[in-house]
Amino acid sequence: MPRIDIRGVLIPNDYKWYYDILDIENTCPKDVSRVLNALQSGDVLEVYINSPGGVIDVGSEIYALLRKTGESYNVKLYVTGEACSAASVVAMAGYCEMAPTALMMVHCVSTSASGNHNDMEKMVEVLQQADRAMCTAYTEKTGMTEEEALDMMEHETWLTAQQAKDRGLVDAVMFEEQQEEGIPLVAGPLFKLPTKEQMEQVRKLAGLQEEDSGDTAVLLQKVQKRLDLMSKPKLNMVP
Repeated sequence: MPRIDIRGVLIPNDYKWYYDILDIENTCPKDVSRVLNALQSGDVLEVYINSPGGVIDVGSEIYALLRKTGESYNVKLYVTGEACSAASVVAMAGYCEMAPTALMMVHCVSTSASGNHNDMEKMVEVLQQADRAMCTAYTEKTGMTEEEALDMMEHETWLTAQQAKDRGLVDAVMFEEQQEEGIPLVAGPLFKLPTKEQMEQVRKLAGLQEEDSGDTAVLLQKVQKRLDLMSKPKLNMVP
């Protein structure tokens, strides 16, 4: 059965080599497209989500890919750990079940900005529009109003599986008859993409060229060869 794992941070395609080299769990749109492009007639696609979120337009793209695929294939989503921030948008892409020990978190879009008061006022407008765009995933899934969805986002709402089901954000709780109460809340760190300087530093340390940002397996082979050379003992010439 075809399967997609939405694990780790949600990142743009161009950043994948960086996260893979540092062995940081991640998912980019190409990871999802690769599986979708291989689907055959009659396939049932299972999507497992355990992600703290990441870049919102990446979450939006994966959401759109899965929802479009659901028009032609049977797509089932499962939140097994957490579906936070942009990952919660992905969970809205179709029929979704949530583990009783899992968490979902929805909040407003965030960014960083600099400039004068005009720039700040413009950024406020952009963020508000982004919130409205993001909340459509929740309203279309649940039937709640835009006002209700935005209020949920404004308060950075953390939801257990049962609470998410009660709000219509998921369709069922996995192993529902075995569900127990008293799950403790654990908040994860805020997500930030690496800076260009950090990526360049890793590139130099790994001995990679500017054009080396494609196939992760090839990159890892290059890095391993460099590590092997560095680990070989050096011979001292005795006169």
